Amino acid sequence: MILPEDDLSTSSALVIDANPTSRSMLVSQLRDFGMGRVVQAARLQDARRQLEFRNFDVVLCELHFDNETMTGQDLLDDLRRNQLLPFATVFIMVTGEATYAKVAEAAESALDGYLLKPHKANQLAERLHQARFRKTSLQDIFSAIEAEDFETAASLCQQRFESKGLFWLYAARVGAELMLRLGKTAQAQKLYQAVVAAKTLPWARLGVARALMDEGQVTRATSVLDKLISEEPNYTDAYDVMGRAQFEQGKFDAALSTYKLASDLTPASITRLQNLGLMSYYCGDRQGAEAMLDRTTRIGLYSKMFDCQTLVLLALVRFETGNRKGLQRCRDDFARLIKRRPGNERQERLSGIVEALHLIDQGQFVQAVTSIRSQCQRIKSPDFDFESAANLLALLAQLANKTIQLDEVEQVVDTVGKRFAGTRALAELLAGSAAIYPPYAELVRTAHSSILKLTEAAMTMSMRGDPQAAVIELIRHGQETLSGKLIETAYLVMHRYADKIKNAAELGPMVQQLRTHYNTKITRAALGEPKRQAGGLTLRASGHAATTTATPSAVPETLR
Repeated sequence: MILPEDDLSTSSALVIDANPTSRSMLVSQLRDFGMGRVVQAARLQDARRQLEFRNFDVVLCELHFDNETMTGQDLLDDLRRNQLLPFATVFIMVTGEATYAKVAEAAESALDGYLLKPHKANQLAERLHQARFRKTSLQDIFSAIEAEDFETAASLCQQRFESKGLFWLYAARVGAELMLRLGKTAQAQKLYQAVVAAKTLPWARLGVARALMDEGQVTRATSVLDKLISEEPNYTDAYDVMGRAQFEQGKFDAALSTYKLASDLTPASITRLQNLGLMSYYCGDRQGAEAMLDRTTRIGLYSKMFDCQTLVLLALVRFETGNRKGLQRCRDDFARLIKRRPGNERQERLSGIVEALHLIDQGQFVQAVTSIRSQCQRIKSPDFDFESAANLLALLAQLANKTIQLDEVEQVVDTVGKRFAGTRALAELLAGSAAIYPPYAELVRTAHSSILKLTEAAMTMSMRGDPQAAVIELIRHGQETLSGKLIETAYLVMHRYADKIKNAAELGPMVQQLRTHYNTKITRAALGEPKRQAGGLTLRASGHAATTTATPSAVPETLR
């Protein structure tokens, strides 16, 4: 293929290599090609900071770093997973390995090219121009994504795939991600399967599993993942999705083991350390959780990949163990984060949890109770989310464990449980938050059982031929409990039996209003800020990251 001329005079590059001789050679070659600006980094941590806060057109990165636990592949994975590397950036891995096995695997996780040492200048030029040509060839797709016209972008990808045009496999991958984002899981699954049939690639097979997950077919997804992991044991994204699947099935111990495997494969990954720390906490392994959460904080506090829910759980563990100095460090870390990002509402809200713990620890119980009561008053607010519910329950449990009980607390726990404990996984997450005071954990489980009984009773009405009565009952109980489970079930019954419901025109808007007002569409566990789905590409639009599909994160990628 004859490539067009490529003007690099207005472009910028980052060279990441610990060897000064090798780094100098790469820098010189890029400048000889006409690269406008070239920045150097000898350590991966320095490179991470550069890439988090600056955009580069080209990144050349050594695969292995002798004195670091991270590899260039780990850096690429973290940047892609956390939406910090735009499509426009060309990322080329440099390696001295005699085989391309690991680098070929990396290519399937969005690497643009590889370069085998020792190399000649014309070899680097060829790799660089090929990668940039691919970006140019797919510009119509990327332009549609930038304009947030995802329907058009998905259609262009589908056309490119079907015509087997230039870079059709890459276009298929982008198209499937867009379809997942648009909620077209069946079409995304079909496209992934077509790629698998054309050329078996791990990312395509993982895409099939992700599409199945988003359709609620968790068992089928797990089967696909089992086979993929057995054949590709080093494909870490597959472990992320498997952990999410196991979590949603309520198999917490299995999910914990899976997240540990993923973290062991990529020990320097901030997001995977967070996954493991959060999962350890909610599985009751407070000692293991503290180690993981502390390590995550030490290496990633100022990273955009860091989720400050990590600090909340770390503070809770340290409070439970009487680690007063450690709790103070959590407060100090929050103060630093708030100073760096003033006005971040979520960050300030989570900082309030740590402040309440500090007040209890200092014996300032009146102030602590006042703070906690103000949070309790928000439990029926539309913006009171699952994360807020879990953290409030943890605070209430800590207060009760200090033999300080408020008269209204049991009612608060019951209300929170009925609103958010719609599935077993959600119920156990909330119960895990209150685990230090077992009576509250049991109240959550009881609330879950009551919601389940109401759901089953309504579904029985529907199956016996009276879906209208079922919807009316679900709306009534949904208004009383704010239960996402009941409201979403009403929505499903409405759509399935619309032709049999005489008052559909009246009931439909009522259900939709409840869904919108209380954001009930998220019925999976969600703690932490949503990250990109494991195995998917980052879809950036209008200068900000656009993630794929509605996701639960807790089991992110904080936990996912």
